[in-house]
Amino acid sequence: MPGHKRQPSIEFLELMGVVKENGNEQTSLPPLYTPLSYDYVLVAKTIDNQEREAFKKQTEYIEELEKKNLKVTKIIDDDLVFYGIQGPKAIFEKYRYLLKVSDACNWSSDQNAVPLSTRIRIIHFILNHTPIRSGEGLRDLMKMKVFEARFCLHEKKKQRELKECWARWTACLQGQPITAVRNYFGEKVALYFLWLGWYTYLLIPPAIIGVIVFLYGLAFFNSSPLIKEVCESDTVMCPLCDKGCKVWQLSDTCTYAKVSLLFDNNGTVLFAMFMAVWATLFLEFWKRHRASYVCEWKVSDWCEEEEELILEIVNNVNCEPKEYKHSYLRSTLVLICVTAMILVIIGLTHALVVFRVIAAVLLAEGSWEFLSKYSNSGAMMLGAVLHYLIITVMTRINRIVAMKLCELEKTRSFATTEKSFTVKMFTFQFFTYFSSLFYVAFFLGRINGHPGGYVRISGKWRLEECHPSGCLTDLFIQMAIIMVLKQTISNVFEFTGPWLCRWLKRRRIQKLQRKCAHCYLKDESQAKYGAELCDNCKLRDWLSNYRLNNVDSFSLFNEFLEMVIQFSFTTIFVAAFPLAPLLALINNIIEIRLDAIKMVTLERRMVPKKTNDIGVWTDVLEAIGVLAVIANGLVIGVSSDFIPRLVYRYRFGPCANGTATDIDCMVGYINNTLSVARMDDQSIGNEFSGSQMITSSGLNVSSCRYKDYRSNEDYSLTPQFWLILAVRFAFVILFEHVVVICKFIAAWFVPSAPMQVKNDRLFDKLKRLKEELSSFEV
Repeated sequence: MPGHKRQPSIEFLELMGVVKENGNEQTSLPPLYTPLSYDYVLVAKTIDNQEREAFKKQTEYIEELEKKNLKVTKIIDDDLVFYGIQGPKAIFEKYRYLLKVSDACNWSSDQNAVPLSTRIRIIHFILNHTPIRSGEGLRDLMKMKVFEARFCLHEKKKQRELKECWARWTACLQGQPITAVRNYFGEKVALYFLWLGWYTYLLIPPAIIGVIVFLYGLAFFNSSPLIKEVCESDTVMCPLCDKGCKVWQLSDTCTYAKVSLLFDNNGTVLFAMFMAVWATLFLEFWKRHRASYVCEWKVSDWCEEEEELILEIVNNVNCEPKEYKHSYLRSTLVLICVTAMILVIIGLTHALVVFRVIAAVLLAEGSWEFLSKYSNSGAMMLGAVLHYLIITVMTRINRIVAMKLCELEKTRSFATTEKSFTVKMFTFQFFTYFSSLFYVAFFLGRINGHPGGYVRISGKWRLEECHPSGCLTDLFIQMAIIMVLKQTISNVFEFTGPWLCRWLKRRRIQKLQRKCAHCYLKDESQAKYGAELCDNCKLRDWLSNYRLNNVDSFSLFNEFLEMVIQFSFTTIFVAAFPLAPLLALINNIIEIRLDAIKMVTLERRMVPKKTNDIGVWTDVLEAIGVLAVIANGLVIGVSSDFIPRLVYRYRFGPCANGTATDIDCMVGYINNTLSVARMDDQSIGNEFSGSQMITSSGLNVSSCRYKDYRSNEDYSLTPQFWLILAVRFAFVILFEHVVVICKFIAAWFVPSAPMQVKNDRLFDKLKRLKEELSSFEV
C-alpha cells in the first residue's frame, strides 16, 4: 500500500473540532521499554508481629510472584510497605510471540512492541491470577486487608502533556487528543472519550432545533386562541380533591396553559421524528468513526477471548482453559431474580403515585393559600424530588443486586461478567429512572374516573387529574427536575469528592521530598534499559500515586452508564421536553473535561484495557433508539393534545364544514374538551359537599366542568371520545412505521465502516501475508 494516509473520518472529526491530533502523535504505541517506571505497586500496612496470619499471607504472595521471575522491590515508609513490581523481558517477549501466532490477534499493533500500557495490563493479569497455597488470589487478599492498595503508576511527563492539551477547564471547546489518550490509558478509555466527544458534537443540531421549537411555542403566547380561551374563561371547574378543595376558575390556570403550549405544539411532532432519525444517524456515524480509529490503531481484528487465552499461557504455561458452561437452572433463577427486582422498582413507582396523591390533598387542605391553590403542581414537584432521592438510593442497591446475580451466574471470564453486569445494571437503572415517567406520560389523568365515579386509592384518596390544557407539562416538570438535579449534583460530587479525598490524604501524610537532581534528569530524558531511580525518589513517586483516589474495573462503566441514561432522557421523551438536548450538550461539554481532569490528576492511573469497540453499550444504544420511536409516538399520540386538536379542527370546530373563513379554527376547543357535572344528580351530590361548590367570589354554583368526553346525562363516553381514540392509535402506528422506515433507510445509507478502512485492512493483510511467505521461503 503506497504511503500511510490518514483516515478521512479522522480528518473530518479534526475539522469539526471533535478531536485534535497533532499530526506527529504515534498511532503505533510508544517504545518497547520504559525502564524507570515500575509496572505495578502493591501497598500494605506494616506488620510488626511476623506470626500474624496477614503477614504470612503477604510474604507467601510476594514469594509466589518472585517464583514467576517478577522483580519485587520493597520499600518501607513508616506504617506502610510498598512493593514495586517489574515484569522480566522474557514475559513480554512470550506475549509478543503468542500474539503473532494467534488466529485473531495476529494483526494487533502490540506484536512489534510492548509499551508500558501493555506491560501494565499483562502484570495486572498475572497479579490477579496468582493464588497462594490456600487458593486465595489478590482480590481475596485485598478484601482481607492483607494488602491496602494496588495501582499502576502515572508517568509524570505524559501526565503533564495530557494536562496541558486536554485535562484542563480552559480546553472545554477544543478537540481531544484521542490517540495520546489511547497511548496512555488504553483503547477502552480512548473509545469512551471518542464516543462522548462525537455524541456531544452531534447534540448541537437537536439543541438548536429544540430551542426553535420552544421559541415557536413562545411566539404564540399572546395570539393562541387556546390560551385566550383559558385566560379569558369564566368556566367553573370541579374540585380537585375531597373536602378541602373548592370549585375553581379555569382562568386561574392561565400561566399553566401558557407553559403547556411551549412544549405541546405542532413543532413537537416534527422534532420527535427528527430525534428518532437523529439517534440512528448518531449510531451509524459513530460506527464509522470507531472503525477508522481501530483501523488506525491496528486492533480491528483483536479478540478479547483470545487475548485472555494468551495472558493465561503467559501467566502459567500449564494452564487449562476455562470451559464454556451453561446452566438452565442458574439462568432461570437469575431471570426470576431480575423480574422480582423490576417489580420492586415498579412498586416504588406506585408508592410515588400514592405520595403525590396524599401530598396534593395535604397541600390543598393546608393553611397556605398559594400552596393550596397550586396543590397539584406542588405535589408533582415534590414527587419529582422524591423520585430523585429514590434514584440515588436505588443506584447503590441496584449495583449490589447486579453484582450478586453475576456471581450467581458464574461467568467464564471478566469480559463476560462485565457484559452481564452492564445489561443488568442498565436494566435496573432504566426502570428506576423511567417507571415514574412512563406513569406520568401514559396513565396520569386517564385512569382517575369522573365526578360520581372517581377511582380512589384504598377507597379514600382520589387519583391525580390532568390540567385542561393537557398532561404534557406534568411530564416536562418531572423530566426537568430529575435531569437538572442529576446532572448538577452528580457533577458537583464527581469532581469535589475525589478532590476532597486527595486533599485529606495530603493533610494526613507528610509532605513529599523533592526529587533529587540526578533522578530528575533521568526522568526527563530517555534513560537506558536497566536504569532506575534511587529509593527515595521511587518512594516519592509511589506515595504521590498512593495519595490519589482509587479506581476499579467498573470506574469507566460508571461514566458510560451516566451518559447512556442521559442519552435515554434526550431521546425517549424528547417530545415532552425539547430543551433536553440543550441541557445534555451543556452538561457534556463540562463532563468531558471533568472526566479528563479526574482521570489525569485526581485518580490513580486506570489499568489500560485493550478493545476495539464500546462493547454491549452499542446494543443498549440501539435498543434505546427503537424505544425512543415507540415512546415518542405514544407521547404525541396519547399524552399530548395534538390528536384531539386535529380532530376538533377538521371534525367539530368552526372550520369543520369548510365555510368559516373569518374565525380561528381552534376557537372553542377547550370548552369542547370539558364535560358538565350537575349537582342535581344524586351521584354528584354525594361526591361534592355544598361548601365545595362555592367559588372564591362567594357565588354558589349548581354545576362544574371537568376534562373528559362524557355525556351530560348519563356520563357515558361520547362518540367524539371513540373517534379521538381511533385516530390516536392510527397516528401511533403510522408515526412508528414511517420513522422506523426512515431509520432503516438511514442505517442502510450510511455504511458502518468507511471504504478506505476496508481497503487499508485488505492491503495491510496482503502485505503481512506476503512478508510471512517470503520469510518461509528463505
